[in-house]
Amino acid sequence: MHVLLVHQVFVRPDDPGGTRHFELAARLAQHGHRVTILASTQSYQTGQKLTAVRRETLTSGVEVRRCWVAGSFTHSFVSRTVGFLSFIVSSFVEGLRVREVDVVWGTSPPLLQVASAWALARTKRVPLVFEVRDLWPAFAIQVGVLRNPLLIALSRWLERFLYRHADRIIINSPGFTDHVVNTGADRSRLSLIPNGVDTRMFDPRADGAAWRAQHGLQREWVAMYAGAHGLSNDLDVLLDAAQRLQARPEIVILFVGDGKEKPRLEADAASRGLGNVRFLPAQAKSQMPAALAAADCGIAILKPLPLYATTLPNKVFDYMAAGKPVVLAIDGVIRQVVEQADAGLFVPPGDAARLAETIGWLAEHAREAREMGGRGRACVEAGYDRELAAQLLERLLREVVAPSGRRTTTLADGPWAKP
Repeated sequence: MHVLLVHQVFVRPDDPGGTRHFELAARLAQHGHRVTILASTQSYQTGQKLTAVRRETLTSGVEVRRCWVAGSFTHSFVSRTVGFLSFIVSSFVEGLRVREVDVVWGTSPPLLQVASAWALARTKRVPLVFEVRDLWPAFAIQVGVLRNPLLIALSRWLERFLYRHADRIIINSPGFTDHVVNTGADRSRLSLIPNGVDTRMFDPRADGAAWRAQHGLQREWVAMYAGAHGLSNDLDVLLDAAQRLQARPEIVILFVGDGKEKPRLEADAASRGLGNVRFLPAQAKSQMPAALAAADCGIAILKPLPLYATTLPNKVFDYMAAGKPVVLAIDGVIRQVVEQADAGLFVPPGDAARLAETIGWLAEHAREAREMGGRGRACVEAGYDRELAAQLLERLLREVVAPSGRRTTTLADGPWAKP
């Protein structure tokens, strides 16, 4: 089976960001399939050019073809939109050159690239699998990034069109189900393949001593936020929590990552004189096991918006796989996962005082923190390992390619669906 994946912000193991799609593609290739990926030349987190190589084989059976884009991910809304639109054209043209494709897999966000995937699937007369990783444009509207009434109307129309014309729809959180169905998708074509983690990457017994030494961290108790520094991430609240923790010099709040908001956050921390805050560059995914081994807890935070309660953020599963307790300032589906596993502590989103209090409590209760981390590791091993997701994906793709189209992958599949 030859799978064509259209993914503008595809991340390799040596790039910063989430590697869900590389891990899934590599496992498909191990089972004898081919995966060709149409991707941008830019990093979504840093905006930097990733490579000058137009075609790259990442592992046997997995090839990336780079498509030209204008604009930049890290600049204005207009610049990002230009980048998305240019990728539609360049990915469609490059996709026409890919031969003997059995199925096209389009993933959103950005939603616009799924339009290219739909056009390629119809041109090649093969099925389209539409993967929903975020509810776009709903998230963009709720955050306030998308405000123009005409653009909102066009985006909603495109969303409905793609839901109705995809042969199969993958969601990576059960919280997305109602929105996707209410927006026009046929529930019978919906399958859940949740976010998760490659547990083999992380050793919960590692102490991260080398990484700590490399970054000047000695005896400090490290509360780490690792991920994008964008509008949605509500990192001003984490700075407010750090300000409340200044009387606890043993606690360091470590921001690891990049994004549009990072320069402003660095300037704000400096103006407040927050000596307990450190910023580090985005780390390649291959370096994250060492980074998380050096942390004492992992922080996951999003703005207190209703739609964010539908998400299963990948970073939470990384923290759990590394055996770290999670400080979770996100309500909803992911809260259920963490609390059912007793793998961390929930903080109401937007509440800096509670966030500071929770970080301080974990710093004082090392045994309880270690036990939470151990339970988190057990949880992801049982239900959120990437190997399980890859098995479900392979089965789904085989079904959609098969002439019968017989469906056996359902929303109830997988340990995450069990009470």
